[in-house]
Amino acid sequence: MSMFASCGSNDNVVEEIAELPENTYSIVDTGVKDFYSDDAIISEPQANDAFYGQDATYQSNEPSYTNNGDETITDNVTGLMWEQDMGTKLSFGDAFSKAESSGLGGHSDWRVPTLKELYSLILFTGSVKGEQAIELFIDTDYFNQSLGDVSIGEREIDAQTWSSTEYVGRTMNSDETVFGVNFIDGRIKGYPKYKPGTGAANTMYFRMVRGNVEYGKNNFVDNGDATVSDLATGLMWQKADDGTGRDWEESLVYAENLELATYSDWRLPNAKELQSIVDYSRSPQTTNSPAIDPIFETTEINDPDGNPGQYPYFWTSTSHLDGANPYASAAYIAFGEGQGEMNGTLMDVHGAGCQRSDPKSGNANDYPEFWGPQGDVRYVYNYVRCVRDITNQ
Repeated sequence: MSMFASCGSNDNVVEEIAELPENTYSIVDTGVKDFYSDDAIISEPQANDAFYGQDATYQSNEPSYTNNGDETITDNVTGLMWEQDMGTKLSFGDAFSKAESSGLGGHSDWRVPTLKELYSLILFTGSVKGEQAIELFIDTDYFNQSLGDVSIGEREIDAQTWSSTEYVGRTMNSDETVFGVNFIDGRIKGYPKYKPGTGAANTMYFRMVRGNVEYGKNNFVDNGDATVSDLATGLMWQKADDGTGRDWEESLVYAENLELATYSDWRLPNAKELQSIVDYSRSPQTTNSPAIDPIFETTEINDPDGNPGQYPYFWTSTSHLDGANPYASAAYIAFGEGQGEMNGTLMDVHGAGCQRSDPKSGNANDYPEFWGPQGDVRYVYNYVRCVRDITNQ
C-alpha cells in the first residue's frame, strides 16, 4: 500500500502522509539565481513564458556553511563536516590512509566521501571557458580549491577531486575508474585509477568528510500511481520517462505542463536533484541496465553506432556556463554510458552516472555528434524525468 493518499483537485492538492521520516538526504540548492535562454541571460520568466521552470525558478535548501575555526567547515544543510584545505594530490589508496589516521579538528572518524556526498558541495554559479577557470563551482569563501599547475604542463581544470565511488564498469575500454567532481569546470566524470601507459597510481585531490553517514542513501517507495517517492530527500519522481527526446526549452515546457497521479506541480529537476537518484552500483556494462534503481523505468536506446543496450542522457533545469557562449548549454545526467568516439571507436569515456552538458538547442538532424578531445556524444534532444516536492499535511 502506498504511504501517500491524495485528495482535492489539481489546483489544491493535499497529501495526507501517515508518517514521513525526517529527510536524511537533504539536497543543497545549486545556488543559481540568474535566468537564461538558450543563448543569453534574461530577466525572470513568468509562468507560460519561454524558459519558465528553469533552475532559478525554484529555490530550496540555500547553501549554508559554518567555518569552525579549526580547518573544518560544517555544511548546515547536510550535516556533513568537511576538510577545508585538501593539501596535495594523493593516490586512491593513500587518501584512505590519510582519512583513517587523521585527527583534524579533534575528530577521528574522517572518511573519503562518496560521490553523492562530494557532489553536495557543487554550486552552479561557477563558470569556465574551455580549460580556463573563471568562477569556481564551489564556495571559495569557505573551501580552499586549487587549480591545475600550469607551470608543470597541467591545465587549470586539472584539479579534479576524487570520491570513494569506484565505477563498476570500465572506461576507455579497460581502465579501472574512480568517479570525481571537477569543481573547476563543473562536471562529474570517471578518472583512471592508474596512469595509462605506466600503470603507476594516478593522483588526485581528496577532501575528507565526516558526519551524517546516511547522506546519499535513497529510500524509495513505489506509490502505485506511476510515481516513486524518495523519503530520504522528500522528492517524488515520475516513475517512467515518456520515451521522447526534447531540446532544453521543450523539456521545461513538458515538465511544467505534466499532470500525473493527480499532481500538476511537476518540474524539470536541477542537476543536484537528478544526480540524487543515480545508482552507482549499476551500469550497462555490469548489470545490463541504466545507473538507476530498477524501481524506475527507463527507455532503452541504440547508441550512435546503432547498437542496443544504451540509455539516454536526461536533462536538468541547470544551465552550465562554459564556452564561447556560456549561456548556451545545460547540464545532463547520463544514466547510460558517458560515451565518446576516440580514434574512430565508440566507447564509454566518462562512466554511467556522469554529469556533463549539451547545447540547449539545435537542429535535430545534426545530432548525435561527437565533440571535444574525447569525442563526447552530443544528443541535445535528451530525455526527461520530472520531479516534485513531497508536501507534508
